[in-house]
Amino acid sequence: MGIKSVCVYCGSRFGAMASYAAAAETLGKGLAAQGQRLVYGAGDVGLMGTVARAAQAAGGETFGVIPVHLERREVGKSDLTTYVVTETMHERKKVMLYNADAVVVLPGGPGSLDELFEVLTWRQLGLHDKPIIVVNTDGYWDKLRDLLEHVVAQEFAGAEMQDYLTWVDSAEEALARLNP
Repeated sequence: MGIKSVCVYCGSRFGAMASYAAAAETLGKGLAAQGQRLVYGAGDVGLMGTVARAAQAAGGETFGVIPVHLERREVGKSDLTTYVVTETMHERKKVMLYNADAVVVLPGGPGSLDELFEVLTWRQLGLHDKPIIVVNTDGYWDKLRDLLEHVVAQEFAGAEMQDYLTWVDSAEEALARLNP
């Protein structure tokens, strides 16, 4: 069956390094080339907009989900293949995950962390078994990885939590994992 649809969590800003946007562009183009639909937060700003525009330019299918209160702030990208407007953030996250076979996390801020921790918690609780790939572009997520190792070492999570996340250093590596 394979992975046909990939949920991407990433920043609504570009971040401090050009490599973050380059990773988003590579991922968007690569998903399209592999015939995998992009599922994301439907914004046309920051890395979100970059990944979506790259997927579209490469002929890929795009599925965006945005809560009504963020349509203006994140510049809702209504020219997607599918554009869904939800009432709440929680509904947005649920629709995104339920419409994807895998999750990829690019650099981002509190929103991306919220999405990652929710999908990780749902995996830990057995609510899904979808792969979760964290793209550690230029070491962006190093401190997060250290924190999660600390959580396990302090016995607030079992060692199996580490197995729920696949850490890669580039969008190319993420694409390879999504298309074995």
